[in-house]
Amino acid sequence: MSPLSFPSTFPPQHQERQPGVEAVMQPRPVFVLPEYRGSGKLRDRVALITGGDSGIGRAVAVHFAREGADVSIVYLNEHEDAGETCRLVQEEGQRCVAIAGDIGDEAFCQRAVQETVQRLGRLDILVNNAAEHRVTPALEGIGAQQIERTFRTNIYSFFFMTKAALPHLRPGSAIINTASVVAYTGNHYLIDYTATKGAIVSFTRALARGLVGRGIRANVVAPGPVWTPLIPSTYAPEEVVHFGQHTPLGRAAQPAEIAPSFVFLASEIDSSYITGQVLHVNGGALTCS
Repeated sequence: MSPLSFPSTFPPQHQERQPGVEAVMQPRPVFVLPEYRGSGKLRDRVALITGGDSGIGRAVAVHFAREGADVSIVYLNEHEDAGETCRLVQEEGQRCVAIAGDIGDEAFCQRAVQETVQRLGRLDILVNNAAEHRVTPALEGIGAQQIERTFRTNIYSFFFMTKAALPHLRPGSAIINTASVVAYTGNHYLIDYTATKGAIVSFTRALARGLVGRGIRANVVAPGPVWTPLIPSTYAPEEVVHFGQHTPLGRAAQPAEIAPSFVFLASEIDSSYITGQVLHVNGGALTCS
């Protein structure tokens, strides 16, 4: 499939559970283009990707594998999706470890990093990608429990995973955090989610400065609307139909269009002089970064 043929509308659909299941989406997200050719940019590297079972995380896992990396994916409970991602990574000739658990729990994050290192031998790239969001029309409707849950998944976990990973990262390693265009444009239906995405940008900028002396780079990818399981598990069926049409390109991205930015930032060959920065892959939205 060519990017020129990616859909601008989607069939109405809804999933009752978050973060959602890719296996039942219609159409299925495109996670890699057949034309993408790896060139060994990540050969002999090991990457840990949160939310790696589906959506952007799956696409990053497959692209990293195609570039020669072994991959550990962390996910909540979407076992079928995780199994499919591991199969896809293994088809690229690389090893894959799947670890289920709640990244909002610091002890689990520590265990996930330890298991990754024990089973794959090292850790070179950390991708903090997992997130959740819930549509709430007004601030008054956001309760303390929802705020706690959104922040725990979307930003606490970035602290937890990064703290656990740092003892294993070496000069040349990379940390890549997934933010969102809403950190710059705002979204009044996703106020708590938007707040966490702004926090991710600031966290990464501060982190990057702190890690310069260790030779570790930290950067952000800030996607616009992307066709992932989070969309049908968040929005009403009639909203899913038009998802992403407000962008200048007139459609949502497919995960395959986002993942090469992660490869770029993970590859020391490509981005050795980039740290503390944000890549905006958002379909043409203007931002002030």
